Amino acid sequence: MVKIKAGLIQMSLKGNVESDSPNAIRKKMIDAHIELISDAAAKGVQVLGMQEFFNAPYFPASEDTSWYSTSEEIPNGPTISAICELAKQYEMVIVAPIYEKTMPGVYYNTAAVIDADGTHLGSFRKIHIPQIVGYNEKLFFKPGDLGYPVFETAYCKLGVYICYDRHFPEGWRELALNGAELVINPSATTKGLSDHIWKLEQPAAAVANGIFVGTINRVGFEAPWNVGEFYGSSYFANPRGEILSEAPEDEDALIIADLDLEQIKEARESWQFYRDRRPETYTQLSKM
Repeated sequence: MVKIKAGLIQMSLKGNVESDSPNAIRKKMIDAHIELISDAAAKGVQVLGMQEFFNAPYFPASEDTSWYSTSEEIPNGPTISAICELAKQYEMVIVAPIYEKTMPGVYYNTAAVIDADGTHLGSFRKIHIPQIVGYNEKLFFKPGDLGYPVFETAYCKLGVYICYDRHFPEGWRELALNGAELVINPSATTKGLSDHIWKLEQPAAAVANGIFVGTINRVGFEAPWNVGEFYGSSYFANPRGEILSEAPEDEDALIIADLDLEQIKEARESWQFYRDRRPETYTQLSKM
């Protein structure tokens, strides 16, 4: 039996966009997360996921391109450098989503994956970029170009799929076929369009692919944009689609679940979805 202890952190915005500088907000957000990361370490968490660009407000609610200047390099920017030190200190795998800059004018919505020795194993860049009212992400992010990597961490084979990506089943399947045992899904989503499917899509993806899923959402309203209420409700789902641990809607939280990786084998041998796949018949998937 292979068990890992995994955790998720959901959080409300710290600071005030109208009165604090982006750097001040970043420091407040990182400091608030450090407190919960320390708590996670004390409780034995081995793999930890955080919400979509965890160190910033949800600035794509605006059309203010001055936010370009808040992007950072990975892994040598200040945020990921700090997270690498924490990962090493606590011997913890950490998924840290931030706003990435690769060169002036080229920015990605990226999650860095840090191993338990503080090594940056690589990153996942958000593939599907939405553009609807209140979510002006095409203004801020280039579509991801790193595919669907799975990282051999100290504790499990780990994949990442960010927010809007979760609506596209093809990526979940790619991650599973690439060997993922656990997929972390950092998100920033508000009440209205998607809250009624929040507990449908990710458990369904867990079932269809025989994997564990840890999905994270932000909390509360973020002035001055007030695009809607981020409703928390972060949770883990097992390969049978059962919710193992869930956070409240309206407060900062660290949730923890014990993931028995043997359940992956059990689920896949019970539901023979991999045996019965017929990829040769899915002829339109790459054409349309």
